[in-house]
Amino acid sequence: MSHIMPDPAFETPDEFDVLMSQNQVGYVTAFQSLYDEAEEFLLATRPEGFEPEEIGRLAFDRLPAAEKAAAMTELFYTYWSGREHDRRTLARHEGGVR
Repeated sequence: MSHIMPDPAFETPDEFDVLMSQNQVGYVTAFQSLYDEAEEFLLATRPEGFEPEEIGRLAFDRLPAAEKAAAMTELFYTYWSGREHDRRTLARHEGGVR
């Protein structure tokens, strides 16, 4: 795993981005917003490809310190959700339920 260096062309969110990420209608967290931006940035600057964790590392490194704990909680919950989904899918498959 390589740690990617932040690129000055990829900016931290400004006040508008932070406020919009806190909008309760269609709520998007600061990490989700930065993750999407990081993915777009890497797709544009690395057409030859990149490792999936590079998206998350770039986004996490760009988060304000005050947002990092919430992002870690979000990441842990997302990981857990994926595992639960896999377990249910495997159980349905093994049980012959579709």
